[in-house]
Amino acid sequence: GNVRSVRNAILANGAEIEDITEPSQILESNVIIFPGVGSFGTAMEVLKSKGFDEPLKEYLKQDRPFLGICLGMQTLFDTSDEFSDGNSIPGLGVIPGKVVKFDESKMAVPHIGWNGRILHKTSPVMEHVGNEEVYFVHSYYAVASEENKDWILSTTTYSGQSFISSVHKGNIVATQFHPEKSGKVGLDVLKGFLNAVEAKTLQKVSSIEVDSLAETKLVKRVVVALDVRSNDHGDLVVTKGDQYDVRENHKEGVVQGRGGVRNLGKPVELAARYYREGADEIAFLNITSFRQGVIEDMPMLQVLEQASKTIFVPLTVGGGIRKYSDEKSGKTYSALEVAARYFRAGADKVSMGSDAVHAAEGYKKSGGVKTGETSIEMISNVYGVQAVVVSIDPKRVYVVSPDDVQNKEHVVVKLDDGDTGPNGEGYCWYQCTVKGGREARDICAVTVASVSEALGAGEIMLNCIDKDGQGTGFDHPLMKAVSNAVTIPVIASSGAGKEEHFTNVFKETNVQAALAAGMFHRKEVEIEAVKRHMMENGTLARV
Repeated sequence: GNVRSVRNAILANGAEIEDITEPSQILESNVIIFPGVGSFGTAMEVLKSKGFDEPLKEYLKQDRPFLGICLGMQTLFDTSDEFSDGNSIPGLGVIPGKVVKFDESKMAVPHIGWNGRILHKTSPVMEHVGNEEVYFVHSYYAVASEENKDWILSTTTYSGQSFISSVHKGNIVATQFHPEKSGKVGLDVLKGFLNAVEAKTLQKVSSIEVDSLAETKLVKRVVVALDVRSNDHGDLVVTKGDQYDVRENHKEGVVQGRGGVRNLGKPVELAARYYREGADEIAFLNITSFRQGVIEDMPMLQVLEQASKTIFVPLTVGGGIRKYSDEKSGKTYSALEVAARYFRAGADKVSMGSDAVHAAEGYKKSGGVKTGETSIEMISNVYGVQAVVVSIDPKRVYVVSPDDVQNKEHVVVKLDDGDTGPNGEGYCWYQCTVKGGREARDICAVTVASVSEALGAGEIMLNCIDKDGQGTGFDHPLMKAVSNAVTIPVIASSGAGKEEHFTNVFKETNVQAALAAGMFHRKEVEIEAVKRHMMENGTLARV
């Protein structure tokens, strides 16, 4: 998704692209844009094994036009702590310094979302950019020091930790943030770089005074979900049912009652509308793919390919990210291969549900043994934890007392007054489901979230079947229980119906993002109105 989106962002700025497939092409290039994907160690191993590392070092030594993105910036440094064998991994060694991991005891890791920049220099790259937030997604950061201060273009702070968010020296530029996922401001960063290369003004940078007390803030994210399925004509449509009934019954034309499916528009067109209206992220949830194979799911791949041409914010896709056997060919595809197809089509993250529940069950049964064979582990090991979202679909199981729960591993939550069970029960535990909410499992949401983090998930999308489609607000007890139990970001989902529901969940729980579908699809509430309400009540938003 990162590479395809970078290509689309470059094309949107009117430039031409040639892929580098051979080491000899590097020194023949006029400009190199290097969008890194995955882990530092994997990236350096690939560069070395393909013979790209030495020509790239020579290209950079010659101070020729270069733009690194995210991991593409981190590889410029001497070393990184992102390793698996106990040794720091050497980078390209262009910039003095080290890449280290954020402290999970002090903040949610990865750092995911929209944050600001504190400029240390004037640069033609930032000529068309103001103070708008840009999109970050990373667990490791480059440490600012005396040795590399002449490289620093900007710094950013996350939960009090300052880090290098962009560098610029001579003709070499790199960003920790993703321009291709930062909306118009990101396109303008690329525009500034490309224009400066063409005008031969890229080297025109000068230091400016920096306020030593200046800080930036990570804003809360508003995510829009599109439940996508095939209709009777084979077209992909966006639908919305209540309490997951749409996942059980596909009757066309029924607009009320259980199983009612409301077709709400074509996915790409609707997603483009949300991008224009200010959605911070967009999630395509392929709600019927547990009944059919993903590898052959060409319409969904085409949706991603088309969406990534005009939508420059993060795209998540979910549904059927699992091991899959093709009955016709007899070939078996791993979850990694399935995810790779979605990434190549334009997805930035993949979301998995049922597979994560089964992985958590296996992990607990084994006493906490990682096999390396779960979908979460395989995908995060190659693409990084930030690429893996676990979507949890729990439902409430009400109890009068915590002692009433037989399985003592289940986390029992005390409910707020006015939010008790049908018979006045003051407690509940959240039972996970699989197969789109159709099958309940004897494992709780807090356990699945915690195990998912241990296996390598980078984010939790936390739904609640009881709240889905009700428009009464998010399930705060659930959000508190899970967000307090994990150190990775949590996205609140299910139940939003008013602007204040977003503000309230951000103020009362530790979630970093909140998601809605139906209220936006039906235009009952606008994204702009949600963000305005957040800002008016002291919650930072990207506006």
